[in-house]
Amino acid sequence: MAEEPAGEKTEKATPRRREEARKKGEVARSREIPAVLVLLTGLLALYLGGQHLWRQLTVRSAHWFHQAGAVSLNPATVLDLHRELLVFLLTTLAPILLAVTAMAVLANYAQVGALFAPQLLKPDLNKINLFKGLQRLFSLQSWAELLKSVCKLLIIGWVAAATIQKELPEIVPLLDKALPDILAYMLRVALAIFFKALLAMLALAALDYFFQRYRYEKRLRMSPQEMKEEYKQTEGDPLIKSRIRSIQREMARRRMMAEVPRADVVITNPTHLAVALRYRNQEMAAPQVVAKGAGLVAEKIKETARRHGVPLVENKPVAQTLFKTVDLGQFIPPGAYQVVAEILAYVYRLKNKRN
Repeated sequence: MAEEPAGEKTEKATPRRREEARKKGEVARSREIPAVLVLLTGLLALYLGGQHLWRQLTVRSAHWFHQAGAVSLNPATVLDLHRELLVFLLTTLAPILLAVTAMAVLANYAQVGALFAPQLLKPDLNKINLFKGLQRLFSLQSWAELLKSVCKLLIIGWVAAATIQKELPEIVPLLDKALPDILAYMLRVALAIFFKALLAMLALAALDYFFQRYRYEKRLRMSPQEMKEEYKQTEGDPLIKSRIRSIQREMARRRMMAEVPRADVVITNPTHLAVALRYRNQEMAAPQVVAKGAGLVAEKIKETARRHGVPLVENKPVAQTLFKTVDLGQFIPPGAYQVVAEILAYVYRLKNKRN
């Protein structure tokens, strides 16, 4: 199987790549969904509260026309009239405005969640670059937006034509009806066209969301080289980490070798293993492993012990057991107390004879 080119984006985006894109405001979001839902919410609010709104407008208009001849116009009365009109419009339209605003917030939150991207507020000179502007003009996104606009026009035209054709038998009898009945009929047909068109556009918005998500995932894809670079940034360069571990091991080895001169005995395998023990009767509950090693490290421990006069005792079973079961700096297990005590007693007798 042929190896993928280093620059080809074939890998799915990592969580870090997604988080960085989200901080920049790059998310999968369709503008059509909030727009359609806001219009649909406003239409439903008008349908449900239209009679109340019309009644309030009628009563308030009658009140204003009734007082039109009794109020003298001056700056104070005009200001009061404007204030009264503004308060009336806000209180009357407040439910509709709140419903539309809530739907706009909810539609965007459902797509991207809570998101604040201050980087989008920064000025970007690329937005006024003529060459990049031409690229955006003929980009896939621009063609998609053009296709959506054409689809919207076709949908609205088709829904309007189908609805009007269905209502043709009802149009001719309108000639014999009063003006309020004609207006009510026209309003009902217009709302029906609007509502059906919005339902069709809602399906178009759903398709647009899946298209935007596809483009978003494709844009976030990473090449194998980018995956490696991100791994180096998050986990560290393997070569550097290996070097750091090597330095740490060397420093630990030096600290360990510095403890060998203070040991009471070094138990050997005799050639492959070496374990240095220290015991202070008044300070320790049991002997402590202060150094251990195999191969070259064991040879280094034995060499240091000889140089500083630390006794070497050959005992293969004890050396193997302590090397495998006791970590550096730990005390020996209770099972080894007796045999180690015998070794220490032997060492102490040797020291006494020398002294």
